[in-house]
Amino acid sequence: MRTHAQAVVIGGGLVGCSILYHLAKKGWTDVVLLERSELTSGSTWHAAANIHGLHDVTNISRLQHYTMGLYKQLEAETGQGCGIFQPGSLYLAQTEAREHQLRIQAAKARRYGMNFYEITRDEAERLHPLVDFNGIRCIMYEPEGGNVDPSGVTHAYATGARKLGAEILRFTPVTGTEPQPDGSWIVRTEKGDIATPWVINAAGLWGREVGRMAGLELPLIPTEHQYFVTETIQEIAGLDRRLPSVADRDGEYYLRQEGLGLLVGAYEKQMKFWAEDGTPQGFGHELFADDLERIEPNMLRAIDRVPAVGMAGIKRVINGPMIWSPDSSALFGPVPELTGYFCCNGIIPGFSQSGGLGKLAAEWIVEGEPSLDMFGWDLARFGHWADKSFTKARVEDQYANRFKIHFPNEERAAGRPVRTRPAHALQKRIGAIFGLNFGWEHPLWFAAEGEPDHETYGFVRQNWWGPVGREVRMLRENAGIIDISNFAKYSVKGQGAEDWLNALFANRMPVAVGRSCLTPLIGKRGGVAGDFTVTRLAQDEFLVVGSGMAERFHQRFFKAVPLPQGTSFESRTEALCGFNLAGPKARDILASLTNVDLSDAAFPFMRSARITVAGVAVVAIRVSFTGDLGWELHCDAGDQVTLYSALLAAGRDFGAGPVGSRALMSLRVEKGYGSWGRDYSPEYWPQESGLDRLVKADKDFLNKAAWQAIAANPPREQMVMLEIDAGNADASGGEPVFLTDGTPAGQVTSGAYGYSVGKSLAIAYLKAGMAGPGDTVHVAILGQDHTARVLDRPPFDPDGTRLRGAA
Repeated sequence: MRTHAQAVVIGGGLVGCSILYHLAKKGWTDVVLLERSELTSGSTWHAAANIHGLHDVTNISRLQHYTMGLYKQLEAETGQGCGIFQPGSLYLAQTEAREHQLRIQAAKARRYGMNFYEITRDEAERLHPLVDFNGIRCIMYEPEGGNVDPSGVTHAYATGARKLGAEILRFTPVTGTEPQPDGSWIVRTEKGDIATPWVINAAGLWGREVGRMAGLELPLIPTEHQYFVTETIQEIAGLDRRLPSVADRDGEYYLRQEGLGLLVGAYEKQMKFWAEDGTPQGFGHELFADDLERIEPNMLRAIDRVPAVGMAGIKRVINGPMIWSPDSSALFGPVPELTGYFCCNGIIPGFSQSGGLGKLAAEWIVEGEPSLDMFGWDLARFGHWADKSFTKARVEDQYANRFKIHFPNEERAAGRPVRTRPAHALQKRIGAIFGLNFGWEHPLWFAAEGEPDHETYGFVRQNWWGPVGREVRMLRENAGIIDISNFAKYSVKGQGAEDWLNALFANRMPVAVGRSCLTPLIGKRGGVAGDFTVTRLAQDEFLVVGSGMAERFHQRFFKAVPLPQGTSFESRTEALCGFNLAGPKARDILASLTNVDLSDAAFPFMRSARITVAGVAVVAIRVSFTGDLGWELHCDAGDQVTLYSALLAAGRDFGAGPVGSRALMSLRVEKGYGSWGRDYSPEYWPQESGLDRLVKADKDFLNKAAWQAIAANPPREQMVMLEIDAGNADASGGEPVFLTDGTPAGQVTSGAYGYSVGKSLAIAYLKAGMAGPGDTVHVAILGQDHTARVLDRPPFDPDGTRLRGAA
């Protein structure tokens, strides 16, 4: 047994073996996997092991597409069979919304060259004669869909890793993971200890227990999950081919051929948790007692669709555990608070994702960053607020609604509220409809008297479309008050504060007190890892404002630059609240609440000052994400209600009122402002995002060498604005863009209706040289091509006169 290794993987299930294999493929052959029992113990061995390529999130489709193509390569490379069956998959839509979802996925498949397309009922009946297609609106076919053998795939990863020099130790439970002063780890086992710079928690059902050894409380909880396999069905026995699987998600079941029968699985409403307080150490290849009554409604829907299911006896029932995160996506990535500790936990469709997760994990560990933007699956999307009660409530909702469509902008209520700010009750009284942002409740829009006190969801414009338009027009014509408390806020103080910020960020920090700057944060591959506003409050004090949902994500970058002696860094996100007062009458409203000179000469754009507003001490920054005249006003959380009440009262005299984040999306899109996590990401270079002017080559900053390596490269893609001929739906992000001849050209990153300009708009990345200002392209909204034009300038205030409004 090795005493030292480049990395130690804990967990010998499907994903752990994939990570080990991909690390070895990257050249890290001095790696070890520790498994407490046999490989595949836990959830892997009893999985239905279906494989499919398409997902609502584009990068997950790319990850799954890679996985599906890997299995045959693994067989050829290792000689270990993976039990691959790829007779195809049929996707059925019973509702208009499901039809929209499938057409959207088909358009994305067209962009990436994946096989997923519509077929006729006659074609579907030839492929699967046992299915009753009555009532089906749309049928999509994925030729590569199917299933694999759980044990075969896992052992193929293991064989491939061993051939490359990796070591796998079975029956070697980990008893401890201890951090060392130099940032490395000691992994303790009864057979000996291993020193390593990287611990990888891929422990599946035991992910919580392994995490606790390192002081982590991961938001995970297991449930029971059932599927059954029928006896031989004579119609199948008489076929000389394998039947495609059936994805009837409106029916809330899945179905495929298994042997000469059918396998049917369900995510039932009456779900059942298991091992809430911890997975038993002795658990391995056990199953739970059958409980088919719980899935009877799902079974009956499957029988209605495939009557042969009801005619056949049940051969066996599998009722085993699965472990879930609050949003059913993986907890993936390095733990920001620790050095050299990587997680890959809570994977549900593992056989569709194992290869991609292994590949991206190896990239992240070996190269410092994955090649795809994985923020939506980054474990940093959850913070300390994602406690057991929140996790349990969300998992119950995710399981019971496993096949429910996740609509654009959808906000599910389970487990909420988690964190509220002082103004929450006041905002609720005046009609706020709330969303969730890194645990915080924040106003999405405000319902007027007589309007619904909730929002509907769908792919077309919903009930909030009108109220949001009212808020946009109010702000553009008068003014609006936007709660920006969920922005991340940091205080940097001390004699080394300026040096530290310059060593971290790509732009040069403001020299004069009261000045602000915008700055990108550069990632390990030279892309845009974040964008921030930095304000100098005093000679030795700065306020840094960034993306609230990325606060934990950005900890990794902040930690990478050591703080100089005598310098402090503190998150002030919980302690500070804030509002953006914006619009042409913003100056008049603010002037009625303060004695400070707000003229353009005294308080110009991108300047700041500590002032008093309605008796409340605030940091006022002359900046606005709306693209209109405005100030950000940051105050202590205890003063939030006082400040908000004063702004609302003063605003009424000027025709101003509260504005939510849905309106802010429209406002910033019609101004062409990018947003981190949507339009800015590590996948895009500064010169592609239009941020290269903010990168200063004559100073050092974090990951400068990575940026220098790509700085002279011409853009691969370019961020542009599109005006779309849309009807009852607008782009929301992820829609593919094509040239008029059907050539894939790029994708939308943000979209909204521009109420103040009367246009459906989008921010998109187009492949360099494919289309420029004035050119016509097609945007696939609802999966259907819509004509769009590339704009040369933002449609709202392209010269910035409103933003810099003088007085």
